[in-house]
Amino acid sequence: MVEERLEDGHRIAQLLASEVDGRTDGELDFLSITEANAEVEPTVEGAFAYGIELNDGAGKQKIASVYVHPDRAHIEFAVDHEAVVATAESEGLRVRPKATHPPKTLVFVEDGAEVKRAVLVIERMIST
Repeated sequence: MVEERLEDGHRIAQLLASEVDGRTDGELDFLSITEANAEVEPTVEGAFAYGIELNDGAGKQKIASVYVHPDRAHIEFAVDHEAVVATAESEGLRVRPKATHPPKTLVFVEDGAEVKRAVLVIERMIST
């Protein structure tokens, strides 16, 4: 059996967008992809690819942004930092705070196989 890893940041971000925007079950039904940049070029620092917005009937709120690197993607959460850290760590994803004002939390998606786990983090953020 050949084991291949998907380590292309642009493709990982596309898979994540498909999972978030394509599923209509549960909490994901309230999410949409915004500000999508289909022509984004990955950078070492991470280039903005798209936002993830929550529309739960009470209004729209941007809950995260996705950035692409040459070999991974990362999700930058602007909400519920402690829950993001706890959930990402429990799913085995690399996570770190970003010292900005307001603070943000980064969750790294370093392989296509981690996309489903990243979606679980997103789902948890909107169900709390």
